[in-house]
Amino acid sequence: MAGRAVLLIPHRGEAQDETALPDDYRRILQIVRAGDGPVQVRAVGEELGLEVAVRGKLEPLRAKMTKLADRGWLHKRPDGRFTARR
Repeated sequence: MAGRAVLLIPHRGEAQDETALPDDYRRILQIVRAGDGPVQVRAVGEELGLEVAVRGKLEPLRAKMTKLADRGWLHKRPDGRFTARR
């Protein structure tokens, strides 16, 4: 798009629904919604089959979850855990 930035992860209000998100981001949303409350990045990583014992393996996931929170799809709590927005 000439001269216009295209967001891979749209703001929640701009998208009709979560189908506007890439598959890996939709899977993250599903895992957070299925949680019994606020979830840690580690729990999402375990569900995705990542090596959670190695902290560096979780950083890309943390960045994705933070991006979802920045765009209104998730809520990041002060303690670093995430919840789904209604």
